[in-house]
Amino acid sequence: MTTRDESGTPYGLTVNSFTSVSLNPVLVLVCLENKLSGLQSFKDSKYFGVSILSEHQEHLSRMFAKRDAERPPSIYFDGKLGMPLLKSALAVMECKVVAVYAAGDHQIFLGEVESAELLQPDHPLLYFRGKYRTLTLITDNK
Repeated sequence: MTTRDESGTPYGLTVNSFTSVSLNPVLVLVCLENKLSGLQSFKDSKYFGVSILSEHQEHLSRMFAKRDAERPPSIYFDGKLGMPLLKSALAVMECKVVAVYAAGDHQIFLGEVESAELLQPDHPLLYFRGKYRTLTLITDNK
């Protein structure tokens, strides 16, 4: 998940709580911890980007999961609405924040998807029960 801070610098993190909410209008939600250093940037920006990573991009997921990891500008491109998105992602979305709800030690960001694009078909990066996983397709050759 990415946005821009007040100076226009990209800010992002790996999230593990991203959910589809509605098809009409297309809404998604993301939960961010109250202690997140960039929480105010997401609130102030009023927009956020989502980059769906491939199984070959685990290193990016790990980098964005670390608090103060260096994130070089070369890993981003600007989406149609100006949000920083990750190069070589499988798919990207740019969302307008339509509501923010307090939820215990998190904030729930409800976003309306204003731009979405499938960039390349590949196997998605999966994270389940504390580990990165791969998707195995089973075919029936009868």
